Amino acid sequence: MAAAEAGVLFHRARDRTLDAFSSEAEREWKGPFYFIQGADPQFGLMKAWASKDCDHGGDEWGQEIRLTEQAVQAVNKLEPKPRFFVLCGDLVHAMPGTRWRKEQTEDLQRVLAAVDSDIPLVLVSGNHDVGNEPTAESVEEFRRTWGDDYFSFWVGGVLFLTLNSQLLADASRCPGLRAAQDEWLEGQLRQAGQRQCRHAVVFQHIPLFLQSIDEDDDYFNLARDVRRDLADRFTRAGIKAVFSGHYHRNAGGSYGDLEMVVSSAIGCQLGQDTHGLRVVVVTADAIVHRYYSLDELSKQGIGEDLLALLKDK
Repeated sequence: MAAAEAGVLFHRARDRTLDAFSSEAEREWKGPFYFIQGADPQFGLMKAWASKDCDHGGDEWGQEIRLTEQAVQAVNKLEPKPRFFVLCGDLVHAMPGTRWRKEQTEDLQRVLAAVDSDIPLVLVSGNHDVGNEPTAESVEEFRRTWGDDYFSFWVGGVLFLTLNSQLLADASRCPGLRAAQDEWLEGQLRQAGQRQCRHAVVFQHIPLFLQSIDEDDDYFNLARDVRRDLADRFTRAGIKAVFSGHYHRNAGGSYGDLEMVVSSAIGCQLGQDTHGLRVVVVTADAIVHRYYSLDELSKQGIGEDLLALLKDK
């Protein structure tokens, strides 16, 4: 399936919102619900990592196709259906303007086209999607291919904010884009801070931190000054949780009332975790989540304890 043919399936984030959840009724709390979070299908990384050539490798991605197909099949089988399925970045491995980019993108779009049409896709930009040093051109390519790189939407009385974390990591080649996202984010946080939502949640690719707000700067987290500033702004606004990927391992921690949730990859694993997805249940008072291997979720579905939370009106 060519990118142009698939466009209608994936161009859901427009004008900084998600058209699948445009109804005013979504601003009202109607009881518990759940969504599925995945990260880093990253078509091409498994071959590149195995060959120790992550900058130029990645000429095969059959394993990632099979794993992402398994993830889609597992999500489609779930009952009740999740309200949405979010992929927290690094959709493909090939950087903007490099070899295999077009082919990896088309194959991923073909796989994602099988997601149940009643389960909206929420697509987050990662560093491999817009580049380690994004430009106006690379961000525009993402927008044409997948939709807006940052946006917000409401589901069941909960406000979700989706950020382009690469603008937070290195906007040296597009400072105007970072300034625009910052201005937009400030308005969203004011809205969250007015407590007009039951909860507020953030999706981004790069974690604020992996374990602690004071940990050293690393490839896998945001710089300390950036993370501290964001975490403070998030906590003042009452953000309940930040969900991310990028680390290809499960991790996370807390900063005040803010939980940082780092989910391992659908694709290449860099630690001891398994290829998997995270089930996130939103209740009136809490956000409860659990990481499942693809095999476990495919065969057994969601645990009875999580399903019980959905029945608690």
